[in-house]
Amino acid sequence: MWKIALCQIDIAFGEPETNFKRVRRALAEAADKGATVAVLPEMWNTGYALTELGSLADSHGERTKRFLSEIAAEYSLNIIGGSVSVKDDGKFANVMYAFDAHGDFLSSYKKAHLFQLMDEHLFLEAGNDTNLFLLDDKKAAGFICYDLRFPEWFRAHTARGAEVLFIAAEWPSKRIHDWEKLAVARAIENQAFVVAVNRVGKDPKNEFGGRSLVVSPRGEILLQADGSEGNFYTTIDLSEIKKVRGRIPVFEDRRPELY
Repeated sequence: MWKIALCQIDIAFGEPETNFKRVRRALAEAADKGATVAVLPEMWNTGYALTELGSLADSHGERTKRFLSEIAAEYSLNIIGGSVSVKDDGKFANVMYAFDAHGDFLSSYKKAHLFQLMDEHLFLEAGNDTNLFLLDDKKAAGFICYDLRFPEWFRAHTARGAEVLFIAAEWPSKRIHDWEKLAVARAIENQAFVVAVNRVGKDPKNEFGGRSLVVSPRGEILLQADGSEGNFYTTIDLSEIKKVRGRIPVFEDRRPELY
């Protein structure tokens, strides 16, 4: 059993210092409430201050990695670190880091699908690698926002054994219906838990809807947050994955030679 903390925070546009403080408070509360895993939203260090990344983005992700590792070890808390803006050799990326409850590094993932409606393709470099890792001996995978619209990307991970799918997002309110429906679809078709965390609040161009959620491998919404800032909690029974996949053997019946 895992107790999941969805850290649905507001993000101060272009203010890393403010955001690091907010994230620390959210993670401390998650630990105090007995969470096993805490999950953060997308681009939480800077928001979509894309024109200012030269001065704001985390150089090689070093500050973020040190920060998350120290908190994970201090609180014995697994952390799926949402994502942050990172600069590396003059290029910028939207990167997710994950750490286990000992503070040990689990994975790094550069967002594969860049969202043109928020100008990501003009400022950020896309990644090419999967994001598979072991979390408490359970195979998991991590994704970032727009990735949710690409079912083949999720299947590429579950076909390799992923059973819990984490999603960090800055998903605008005007498309929040899509967010909820797509999260449920990814859970059902992959017979996996989906843990999806969205931000709340506004930036100069968008309003963000929250509505973070946890979905079971059967497509049941176990937790649906509202549009307010705060941590939201639920517990997932990891044994359910094997039961669901045993009942309808989707992965055994695939015909990848056709697609």
